Amino acid sequence: MTTYNLLLLPGDGIGVETIAEVERIVDFFNKAGKVKFATETDLVGGAAYDKHGVAITDAAMDKAQKADAVIFGAVGGPKWDGVPYAVRPEAGLLRLRKDLGLFANLRPAICYPALADASSLKRELVEGLDIMIVRELTGGVYFGEPKEIVTLESGEKRAVDTQVYTTSEIERIAKVAFDLARRRGNKVHSAEKRNVMRTGVLWNEVVTATHKSYAPDVKLEHILADNCAMQLVRNPKQFDVIVTDNLFGDVLSDEAAMATGSLGMLPSASLGAPDAKTGKRKALYEPVHGSAPDIAGKGLANPIATIASFGMALRYSFDMGEEADLLDKAIASVLAAGLRTGDIMQPGMNKVGTAEMGSAILEQLRKLAA
Repeated sequence: MTTYNLLLLPGDGIGVETIAEVERIVDFFNKAGKVKFATETDLVGGAAYDKHGVAITDAAMDKAQKADAVIFGAVGGPKWDGVPYAVRPEAGLLRLRKDLGLFANLRPAICYPALADASSLKRELVEGLDIMIVRELTGGVYFGEPKEIVTLESGEKRAVDTQVYTTSEIERIAKVAFDLARRRGNKVHSAEKRNVMRTGVLWNEVVTATHKSYAPDVKLEHILADNCAMQLVRNPKQFDVIVTDNLFGDVLSDEAAMATGSLGMLPSASLGAPDAKTGKRKALYEPVHGSAPDIAGKGLANPIATIASFGMALRYSFDMGEEADLLDKAIASVLAAGLRTGDIMQPGMNKVGTAEMGSAILEQLRKLAA
């Protein structure tokens, strides 16, 4: 039997509660007997700072390097607002991304039929929505140098952020998008601002060349990022896979997520480059939502995004697509039955807590797998 190593990093706030529900799903698959998931748990974020004075320890990073996948909860909260910038809770996640080389961020925007009316868009625009946004995660304006605020001789301040991309950075993220499209609707939109940004010109050129040499079988369309934002509101179901840079990916993925009705419902994956020998990628899976300290410890959190993040791990790290489909169906069935946590509560539905939602998904998973 194949054994996979999972590192669980619950972090802060509701991350602790939602990761606990993932552990129950992991236990279900262990008992099913197809594979074995060996799990370890460690600290990250504010929890790590409180105990060790850093947002993640070297020992925890070593575990992450050796794991087949990392399942991440959430970090941060007002308790740590005054800690030094270099050791703030979010620094733990940034170090994981950097040290594991997680350059490809996969952000699905899925509208479950039962939640179509929760979207601010009309039901017919979002029902059945299933978009994958592929965001370049380790380059671009968030990491370019110089990055500074300086005081000029006149006393006026000047802020500088630098947008930098290389051919290889663009090529590798484009390949991820094309590979995903082949498993989905076989269509990629590449979003940039080639009309005003030199990095946009290079992005367009490299994606076009990569498409020609690597994936001519996939349909490719180029779209200006601002038009992409408009089209996500006008007609979101025209998209399948959208590949874009770090900044535009940050904005467009949040916009697409809100079209589904709840930012807190959605998972994400961050992937590294394939290993030259094994082909395996370093991978971290996390919910899109934050630590929600106002409800932490009260059993009110919605565990669906974290459970669905484990579902992405099944699909992209462990080649367990059938099991991932079962988990997705279990989540959809529970929502169709009218169960809702407080964040997605609707009139006439049945309000439940974190553990109750987790139990309902687990029960549906058992029925579907029988």
